[in-house]
Amino acid sequence: MRRFLSILVAVALQFSAQVLAAERLQHTVLADGHPIALWEKSAAGASEAILLVHGRTWSAIPDFDLQVDGEDLSLMDGLVEQGYSVYAVDLRGYGMTPRDETGWLTPRRAADDVAIVLQWIDAHKELQSKPHLFGWSMGSTIAMMMAQQRPELISSLTLFGFWHDLDVVIPADDPAIAIQRLANTAEAAASDFITPGSISRKAIDTYVAVSLATDPVKTDLRNYDHYNELDPAEITAPTLIIYGEHDPIAPPQFQAKLYAGLATGHKQLVSVPGGDHAAFLETPRPYFIAELVTFLRGASN
Repeated sequence: MRRFLSILVAVALQFSAQVLAAERLQHTVLADGHPIALWEKSAAGASEAILLVHGRTWSAIPDFDLQVDGEDLSLMDGLVEQGYSVYAVDLRGYGMTPRDETGWLTPRRAADDVAIVLQWIDAHKELQSKPHLFGWSMGSTIAMMMAQQRPELISSLTLFGFWHDLDVVIPADDPAIAIQRLANTAEAAASDFITPGSISRKAIDTYVAVSLATDPVKTDLRNYDHYNELDPAEITAPTLIIYGEHDPIAPPQFQAKLYAGLATGHKQLVSVPGGDHAAFLETPRPYFIAELVTFLRGASN
């Protein structure tokens, strides 16, 4: 009985330490002199790290650390529970990262910033291997671009909600393109929640409120044609391609094409049953995290 009680105390202490270690911290990383906001939540004694890259409209906190009373929705918290140090970046013009002097964000600039952040994590955290890299939606194409350019910086690559048809050539910008600074909307904030009943009304309302408070103005992007440089034949890191079964933004044919072209022999293609473009925030969250963590552990061996 004493042995059983001592085990319970040890587990409780370990859990308490991990909860305390999971406080969200904000770091500032200088990328060519520009301040980049980087968020961290870490498990006690974590020896592996993962960097999360957000999508087109919303920044790291609403996407990856949504806190709703009585519900577990944070991807950062879910990965901390699995023993990881979890980082999430605000790209230029998003969240707590200001725009630079150009007012624009381009794919190449974003990929370069992600590379700088990965090097910062590696230098500031004692890890047994290089950080893992995870990109969602637009973040998936940015993460892939980084992985092509600097594969030595990562242990693995996860692409969720990959939106780009690799057979389509994206045209260059109209010469008259101009910065608009459009206001974000509640309708846009709720638009990724596609599958009826997959997330509570309270969670959607919270996501909308946090998103609009964090990103009231839409970031201006240009040079989408940079994505024409994406080439799966140049991806050598272990790679997970994961997508929601009901995601119209990332249809299975795009994922299959990407998977078939990857140069790496360590690759997986996973469909999340019942999931859509925001699967890790919805009912399939446990399945999503289980598949992601299984891949990460395999990539670390």
